Amino acid sequence: MKSSVSARFNADLLEQNYDKWCEDPQSVDADWCAFFEGFELGSAQLKQRGDAVASTPVGDTASEHSLNFRGKVVSLVYNYRTLGHTQAYLNPLDESGARNPRLELSQFGLDESDMDREVSTQFFRTGQKMKLRDMVQALEETYSGYIGFEFMHIHNTEVRNWIRARIEHRFETQPRMNINKSQVLRWLLESQLFESFVAKKFLGEKRFSLEGGEAAMVVLNTILEKCPSTGVLEIEMGMAHRGRLNVLRNFLHKSLTTLLYEFTPNYVPDLVAGDGDVKYHLGYEGVRELADGDVRVSLAANPSHLEAVNAVVEGKARARQRMIGDDGAKSDRKQVLPILLHGDAAFAGQGPVAEVLNLSQLPGYRTGGTIHLIINNQIGFTTMPEDARSSDYATDVAKMIEAPIIHVNGEEPTELAWAAITALEFRQRFGRDVVIDMYCYRRHGHNEADQAAFTQPHIYKKVDARKPIGDLYKARVVAEGAVSQQDADAIQNEIEASLEEGYQKMVQHMEAGDRNVFSGSTAEPQPSYSHAPVPTGISRDTLQHIGKVLTTIPEGFNLHNTLAKRFIPRRKEALETGTHFDWAFAESLAWGALLMEGNPVRLSGQDVRRGTFSHRHAVFYDSESRARYIPLTYLSKDQAKFCVYNSLLSEAAVLGFDYGYSLGCPNMLIMWEAQFGDFANGAQVIIDQFISSAESKWQTPSSMVMLLPHGYEGMGPEHSSARLERFLQLCAEKNIQVANLTTPAQYFHILRRQKKRSFRKPLILMTPKSLLTRPEAVSSEADFLEGACFQEILPDTKAFEKPEEVERIVFCTGKVFYDLVQYRDEMEINNTAIVRIEQLYPFNDEMLELIISEYPQARKWVWAQEEPKNMGAWTYIAPRLQEILRSRIRYAGRKPSSSPAAGSKAMHVREQKMLIEQAFEV
Repeated sequence: MKSSVSARFNADLLEQNYDKWCEDPQSVDADWCAFFEGFELGSAQLKQRGDAVASTPVGDTASEHSLNFRGKVVSLVYNYRTLGHTQAYLNPLDESGARNPRLELSQFGLDESDMDREVSTQFFRTGQKMKLRDMVQALEETYSGYIGFEFMHIHNTEVRNWIRARIEHRFETQPRMNINKSQVLRWLLESQLFESFVAKKFLGEKRFSLEGGEAAMVVLNTILEKCPSTGVLEIEMGMAHRGRLNVLRNFLHKSLTTLLYEFTPNYVPDLVAGDGDVKYHLGYEGVRELADGDVRVSLAANPSHLEAVNAVVEGKARARQRMIGDDGAKSDRKQVLPILLHGDAAFAGQGPVAEVLNLSQLPGYRTGGTIHLIINNQIGFTTMPEDARSSDYATDVAKMIEAPIIHVNGEEPTELAWAAITALEFRQRFGRDVVIDMYCYRRHGHNEADQAAFTQPHIYKKVDARKPIGDLYKARVVAEGAVSQQDADAIQNEIEASLEEGYQKMVQHMEAGDRNVFSGSTAEPQPSYSHAPVPTGISRDTLQHIGKVLTTIPEGFNLHNTLAKRFIPRRKEALETGTHFDWAFAESLAWGALLMEGNPVRLSGQDVRRGTFSHRHAVFYDSESRARYIPLTYLSKDQAKFCVYNSLLSEAAVLGFDYGYSLGCPNMLIMWEAQFGDFANGAQVIIDQFISSAESKWQTPSSMVMLLPHGYEGMGPEHSSARLERFLQLCAEKNIQVANLTTPAQYFHILRRQKKRSFRKPLILMTPKSLLTRPEAVSSEADFLEGACFQEILPDTKAFEKPEEVERIVFCTGKVFYDLVQYRDEMEINNTAIVRIEQLYPFNDEMLELIISEYPQARKWVWAQEEPKNMGAWTYIAPRLQEILRSRIRYAGRKPSSSPAAGSKAMHVREQKMLIEQAFEV
C-alpha cells in the first residue's frame, strides 16, 4: 500500500470504498484494492502471527490504530454474514448450536479488552453506535440464532442488500408481521392430532406421517394467509408422500370423511377409469376462503419417485399463469405461486432437483420464482447425511441459481412464520426461487411400521424422549401469556372433537352403504377412445395463406443465404405446383391452421427452433444483427399464441414441465422434441410414471405430443432408436397413442387430430431423420385439403392389375417402407403388397381386415422392421397380427441384439440389405 493512501484515510472514505470493493474489486482504484486485499489477508493471519502482534497497533498514529480497529470490526460483520449460519441453533434434537472457531474474536485480532469500545459502521444497522460487546451479541442473535442465512453467494447487489436489510432488521419488523400465536398453535395441533388420531383408529396402516415436522404447516399456512395481500390468487404445489395426508387435510381441506374412508380395508376408489393409486400419492384441488380473498390451491398427484413431480408442478403453474393472464398479459407471474416440498436427502440426491432449478429463469420455463420448503428430517430412509451428500447442507445445490437459503429450527414457529413471509415477499419482488430449510426430525422410521432404531439408536432415543411440537408450543405460549390455558385447551378439544365427528360420519355412511359422500376426486371423465376418422383437412385458401406467411421475409431482414436460396424457394415452389410438401412444411402448416382456429401451439426441446437436422427453421435469425423473426406469429390479428423454445440440455425436467403444462392448458397443442429419440430415456421416469400411466392412476388426461427422431441410417447405437418397443410395452387400456409415420400429410393430420377430438391422449411419434429430405417422402396439396384425414393404416401405393395374384403381404411401419418399395420396384416383384401400420397403438383391427381383404389369395404374412428382433414393434405386433390373420407371421429384420444398432456403417448397410431381401423371401 502506498503512503499516499495512508495520508488521506478517514472513516467515511474507508467505508465508501470498502463497500464498493466488496461489491466489485475493480470498482476502486488500484491503491484501495491492494489495501483491502492486504487487510483481509492480514486480519485472517493475525492469530497465527501471535498475540503480541495482534494487540499491537499497525501504525504509529492514533488514526491508523482507529482505522485498524474499525477494519477488524467490518471484517467481523462480514464474516458473521458469511459464516453465522454455521453455528446457528438449527437442530431441535441438539442442546445448542455448534461453535465455529472461524468466528472467534481472536480470528479478527479482537479480545475482551475491546468489548466495551464504541463502534459504528455503515456496514451494520446503518451506522448505529453501540459497544462492541453489544454488536457481537446482535450479530449472534441475527446470524447465529434459531435461523441461519446463506445469501452472500448472490451476485446481484440489489437482491443481496434487500435480504441483508430484512435479516438485520427482523427483530424490528417481526412484531409488525402480526404473527397470531393462537392461530399458530391451532395449525400445530391440527397437524399433530390428525396424525395421532389416524394412528389410533387405523393401527399399522402406512401413512408416512408428518410427525416431527408438523411445523411445516406453519410455513404453508403463513404463506397462504399472506397470498391475497401480496397478489397471489393460486398456489400450485408438489410434494412427496411424507406428510401428504396431513397437507391434504389441514392445508387443502380435503374432506375428512373421505380421507378416513381411504384407510378402511374395504376402500375401493370411485374411479372414472383405470386402476387408481395409494392414498398418499393422490392429488387434490380446492379453494381456501380467507378474510381478504380466496386462494385456489392445487396439489399435483405424484409417484414414489422423489422429486419427479417438480417439473410437472412448474409446467402446471406456467399453464395456469397463461390461462389467467399472469404471463405478462395482465401481470408478470405474480398471481400463481409454485410451492415445492422436499425431503433433505432427495433435494441433495435427486438429479431432477438441479434440472428444475435450472429452469427457473429461462424465458420458456420461468414461473416467477418457486418457494422450496425442505422438511429436513436429517435422514434419508436409514442413511445419514454424511453418507448421503458431499456438501455441508442439503440445500447447497440451490446456490447455483443464487437462491437465498433460510435454515430454520423446526421447533421455532415464530421464526418459521417470519421465514415464510420473507420468502413470499422476496419471490413477489424479485421473481426468483427461495429455499426454506426446516430442520426437524422423523418420529418414526421410513413408515410407521419401520424400526428406525435399528440403524440410528442414539438419535431415536432423543426422538422417543421428545414431546411433540404442538405440546411444546402450547406450554410455551401459555407460559408467555400469549394464550390462556383455557383457550389453548379449547383449541385442542375442538380439534379432537372434529376428528371424532368426522370418523363417526364415515362409519355411519359406510354402514348405510352410501359411497357418494366420499367423493372429492379431481378426476376428469373422458369419452372412450374411438378409431372414427376425424376431419382435419383445411381449405386451399387457408393453406395458401399460411404458406405465404411462412415464405414472406420482412423487408430489410437479412436472411441467411442458404435459407434465402434454398429453403424459402423450395416452399414457394411447393405452393405453386401443389407438390413436394416436405415434413417441416407440413408441420408448420398444421401449426398455422391450429393457430388460426384458436388453438395455441407450444414446441419445446433441445435446438427445436432450427431443428436438430436443420429442417424446421421456425425462427429466422438476421445474419447481421441476430434479430429474430417468427412467421407463425403473423398469421392473423386474432390468432392464438405460438411459442417455440430451445430448452436447456435436459430431458427429464423439460419433458416433465411440458407434460405439466399440458394438464393445465388442454386447448394448447404441446410438443416436446428429443434431439434424438435415443435420448428420451433420460426422461424415463416422466414417461413411465406420468405420461403412460397418470390417466389410469389419477385420471388426469393429457394430449402431450412427444417427437422422437427414429430410424436406422448407419449412425450407430446412440443415434438410431427411440426405443419404440418400450413405448409399445407401456400400451394398455387405450392409455397412449404410438405412431411411426411415412408421409408429411399424415404428420399434418395426426397433429391436428390431437385438438379435434373430445378425448385427450398422449401421442408418441417416431419422427423421421433421412425422410425429411428423401425425394419420395413428400405429399401433395390435395393431401392436406378438406375431406382428408389421418389414416391409422395405409394401403399399398401400388395399383395391382390383378390383386388376386398377390400371395405375400409385408406389414411395416415408418422409414423401412421406402426401402421395401424401392427393392420391389428394382426387382419387379408383382406378387407382394406392402401395408403400412402408421398408428401402432391403439391398433385398428377393423381397418387392417378391410385392407387385406383386397388380396383374397394372400397366404404369406411378413412383418418387416429395421430394429433388432428383440426391439422395435415385433414382439408387440406379431401376436395381434396372428390373432387377426389366424396364421403364422414371418419375421424380416435384424437378429436379436443387446445394442440397438451396429457401430459400423458398412455393417449397417449389409444388415439393411439382408432384411429387405428377407421380407420378400422368408
